[in-house]
Amino acid sequence: MDQAVSHRRARTRGANPVLYWVVRALVELPIRFYFRTARLGREHIPAHGPAIIAANHRSFIDPWVIGTMARRPVYYVAKSELFANPVIARLITALGAFPVRRGEGDGEAIQTARQLLESGQLVLIFPEGTRTRPGPLGVPRRGVARLALETGAPVIPLAIIGTDAVRRGLILRPRRIRARAGLPLRLPRVPEASPALAAAALEHIWRRVELQWEWLGGQPRRQQATDPRPARVG
Repeated sequence: MDQAVSHRRARTRGANPVLYWVVRALVELPIRFYFRTARLGREHIPAHGPAIIAANHRSFIDPWVIGTMARRPVYYVAKSELFANPVIARLITALGAFPVRRGEGDGEAIQTARQLLESGQLVLIFPEGTRTRPGPLGVPRRGVARLALETGAPVIPLAIIGTDAVRRGLILRPRRIRARAGLPLRLPRVPEASPALAAAALEHIWRRVELQWEWLGGQPRRQQATDPRPARVG
């Protein structure tokens, strides 16, 4: 599937509601019982209106786990490589995913996220831009802060721990997973976020994610907290 089609689908049609809730119901069973997942702070994820979930990223199953914490469809950025397979691309697009090109500024991904938020949707972003494991959290990028500042959407800081121990080859082991969402963070809305303002907002957002992470028992942060490179959705 052409990635432009995935972006257009997310912006204009959204997730397929029947497929989304059927898949969610099927996924929730192993997440709750096989992995014995503790989902804390679900009440902090709003049932209506635009919001951004900013979360750390350890495993390919993170979006699935986080998706079961919300009582509404969750749209999320996924690496563009996943959309190379047309079958997988059609499936995850119908489930609310849209592609992002990692390692470079991706204006189209930012625009898709912006339009989803402006239409009142819930968008999941992994500010680290890629899976980070093991050890402390990785270095976040400014895209999430820029979106929050320019759309006025509240940010839900969320940490997830234990998913990096689940997979061994093709086998998914029954390791315990815990996820914790914090109180929504509201930033002042601005027409255009400068790099300096986005960096300051990112530090604020990421510290909230780290608080959830450390509460779950994760290792404290590295010395470098933010990435000075240009803003990206990650």
